[in-house]
Amino acid sequence: MTTNQKEQIILPSAATRITIMSNENKTPTPQQQQEPSSSSTYGNQHKLPRLPLPKLEETLSKFLKTVQPLLTSCEYQRAEHDVAQFLSSAGRGQDLQKLLQEYNNSECLQRGFQSYVEEFWSDAYLAPDDSVVLNLNPFFLLEEHPDPKIANNQIQRAASLLFSSLKFASMLKNETLPADTFRGRPLCMDQFKAIFGSCRIPVEHSNDYVEHYPESTHVVVMSRGQMYYFQALWPDDHYQNALAVDASDLVEILTAIDADSKHLSSSPMLEHKAIQHASSSSSLGVLTTLKRGAWSAIRTNIQNSSEQNDSALRVIDEALFVLVLDDFVPNDIHEAAANMLHGSYKLSLEDDNEDAGTASTSNDNYHQRGTCCNRWYDKLQIIVCADGSAGVNFEHSAIDGHTALRFVSDIFADTVVRFAQSITKSVYGSDSDRVVPSVLNAPVKRASTILDEAGGVPVFSTAPKRIEFDLTTVLANHHTNNSFADVSVLDQIHYAETAVGDEICGLETRILKFCGYGKCYIVANKMSPDSFVQMSILLAYYRMYGTIVNSYESVLTKGFLHGRTEAMRSTTPEAVAFCHAFCSRVTSREDKVAALREAVRSHSALVKEASAGRGVDRHLYALKCIASKYQDDGTADIFSSAAWKVLNHTILSTSNCGNPSLELFGFGPVVPDGFGIGYIIKDNGISYTVTSKHRQTQRFVQMLQNTLESIQEMIGSTGSLQVSRHHITACKDEESAPPPQQKEPSSLATNGNGIYYLEDYDDFFGETKQLSSPRITSELEKSDASLRSLSSNSEYVSNVMRKQALDLRSLQNVGVNVSSNDLGSSGNLA
Repeated sequence: MTTNQKEQIILPSAATRITIMSNENKTPTPQQQQEPSSSSTYGNQHKLPRLPLPKLEETLSKFLKTVQPLLTSCEYQRAEHDVAQFLSSAGRGQDLQKLLQEYNNSECLQRGFQSYVEEFWSDAYLAPDDSVVLNLNPFFLLEEHPDPKIANNQIQRAASLLFSSLKFASMLKNETLPADTFRGRPLCMDQFKAIFGSCRIPVEHSNDYVEHYPESTHVVVMSRGQMYYFQALWPDDHYQNALAVDASDLVEILTAIDADSKHLSSSPMLEHKAIQHASSSSSLGVLTTLKRGAWSAIRTNIQNSSEQNDSALRVIDEALFVLVLDDFVPNDIHEAAANMLHGSYKLSLEDDNEDAGTASTSNDNYHQRGTCCNRWYDKLQIIVCADGSAGVNFEHSAIDGHTALRFVSDIFADTVVRFAQSITKSVYGSDSDRVVPSVLNAPVKRASTILDEAGGVPVFSTAPKRIEFDLTTVLANHHTNNSFADVSVLDQIHYAETAVGDEICGLETRILKFCGYGKCYIVANKMSPDSFVQMSILLAYYRMYGTIVNSYESVLTKGFLHGRTEAMRSTTPEAVAFCHAFCSRVTSREDKVAALREAVRSHSALVKEASAGRGVDRHLYALKCIASKYQDDGTADIFSSAAWKVLNHTILSTSNCGNPSLELFGFGPVVPDGFGIGYIIKDNGISYTVTSKHRQTQRFVQMLQNTLESIQEMIGSTGSLQVSRHHITACKDEESAPPPQQKEPSSLATNGNGIYYLEDYDDFFGETKQLSSPRITSELEKSDASLRSLSSNSEYVSNVMRKQALDLRSLQNVGVNVSSNDLGSSGNLA
């Protein structure tokens, strides 16, 4: 932007922290906080009830039923004693429940929280010092694009997804995105305020926090370790947050970025190698894989080292999201899933002629060429591989899987609809958009066509810029062998890469795409598909190991204001009875089927209770946190008992999330001896993503397939259906056939555009973390205003700090211009 322009688009440049609630001494009611709104996106918020606080006696009774299948008789008797003691006048249970009630009615509302567990559950994500890779961030793998010209072309696929993503972001800014509903009931949309322009910020010796920049308008692109950005949306109040680029602009921008990163990575010139080691292609993103305290210390040193480095980090933090272009083609579906979860691992020997002035001082001659370094795990990432396969890896502390699924589903559907419109255009011409309506509708006002009257140049440039860091002289405190030393950041990058390499090498990801049957067959046999799949997982583990273990499934509670998830413990007495019956050599097939139906019925009932806020885990966890908050010492009997430890050691961490837009989704195991199991139930198939550390993952996947086939054989002998891969037909036996015209209740809900993205029950993927105590328990004793940011005029995600972004003039002064002309290609991006 030139200095003599008449129209200046400038946003406030000062970074400020805004308090959400203006009246902290007053206890507002949910109705006062959530007044009716004309917003299509947030217009239902005032209708949502708060999450109910269960009765203590009810929760403890369910707690005993939950842990009974996992304990020996002696351990269970001890658990009964601990619960009775906790409830007695000599115990602290009733006192803690009263404190929690008081907190729920006053303090949590004053501080912008809308449920008794919201603050504590946010801390469960933000307090642990563990790396977010494998421990927190989940992934989605999208289905292929239906147009072969786009499906197998990285730039075209990336541009298509990017264009739809920007439309989604524009609609969110304008609050025209249709609100989520489930079977006619509104769902909380609050998490969508933190999906774009947000970044998890590490804090040493304290909880992390999430910064959010509502004015964010640019996108960061990573390619071969290099980092770029470009202006994608108009600033607020200019052209209704319209897109500043169209699909063809995006193709040109990404082509220039790809060519520039390829040029730098392949150039033999020493000056380019210096650029590699002194800029973002030194794989700066791999530092986000470190433990949070270590990353915080290094990040602070980088920020303080120079204004250039501080501005470069701010450009990344403030971006809408990160688009990752991977120079990688997976060999199979297992590699594709692993790449979306943690990136690929590939070593190569360093060039002997490398400039010694910029190389790492390590004696390691190997260089990591895998995509594990081409990531920024503190933000939402859209990842596109060289073969056009695409997915998402998202930072999980402020948004759950259901929120990310809505985003991914809408953008995938939008790309498919654009392909359909291109087909119908030859028949219907300009009416094609009416015949096949768009999923996402956002204005597009190309910045290159809006010229300054004085200078005759675009108001602002959407050309990509390379983000550069000066890291050659930056030192960071490195902790080793109980001592500290100042180490170059370039060496810290190397140490971070080798550390995450260990994690990747220690994790196995295997996929089962079962095509024998799916939702249609299960529903036709009058069982819940989700509960059925849960039983398949438990049975497969029991058949393989002969033991009953703790299982966890996240259940959506977004029917409540600021609702997130509740835990469903699938290892019920009925599930155990089914496992025993199925493996029995004397139990009849009829009795085995009856045991399966009873296990499914029990599971379904508990899912409904959990989705209604009447689960076990969140209530007990909140009581534990209240005890820590008030430094209570009288709860050791229950919260240090064997029953509590067993409940919080999840061997089978599972979650159901998906629709036709997704091929796979998954996450890492939550304990070293556990499995992480993400699954998607489709009409005629079930896909499982199974991860584990040093366990027999492939063997377990094979056992899952065998179990599904064995269950079908068991049901087939007594059931009423004959099943083929492509259809279901009624059995000729009219007495055993289902009643004619019997219609199963609808299990799908639409987002308002006719795009179905919810499956079956309210048990969609949310979190997969263990209940963790904060790094510093005393942090729960006070409200840290510096890390809490709330809205003065609207309710907001309470663990997110709203900040104002760099103004457009400052943003455009960061980085080095990249143009396709510089690399000999056609087109001018300026």
